[in-house]
Amino acid sequence: MAEWLVPDPAERQAVFQGLLATEVDHSIEWGDVDLLSDMNGVAVWRRHPVDDAPVLSDHHLGTFTRRALPRFQQLSSLVDSYRSDAPHQWLAWLYVARSRRGQGIGAQLLARHHQIVDQLGYPVDTVVTNQAARDFLQANGYLAGLPLHLPSGPRLWPLRRLARPAAVGPTTSSHTG
Repeated sequence: MAEWLVPDPAERQAVFQGLLATEVDHSIEWGDVDLLSDMNGVAVWRRHPVDDAPVLSDHHLGTFTRRALPRFQQLSSLVDSYRSDAPHQWLAWLYVARSRRGQGIGAQLLARHHQIVDQLGYPVDTVVTNQAARDFLQANGYLAGLPLHLPSGPRLWPLRRLARPAAVGPTTSSHTG
């Protein structure tokens, strides 16, 4: 995906560093960022919709993406066509350092935030760019939708974790026997 978005390898790192910094900053203000203390894993979440959050305009996006702006616009349009307007949480990034993968860290980062969204009764949406990420999220309670296709680009998988409202407390029965 990164290669399709920014074909020039020299430009790619700068583009994604700027976008990630913006995404993390936005999520700190209007979402959540869960970071392991050893910096080997991070989950970046956004609330949707957020009426008081500034919109990243094409001008701002173009500042970071440079010549790759048309492809980022295609990606944004495709993801927006999938995303619901109903309140939900958006998993923007989930990363675990290669040396720490397979140790349950990603599942722990997800579970930590799932407790929060379950109390709110919100679903979680995300879109991933590879089958391994899709399979990992499915193993953690996400349902995969039909793949999305970018024109002349890679396939994407939308996923949703359904809302699981937290139990309010014990229920009482008023029937008599």
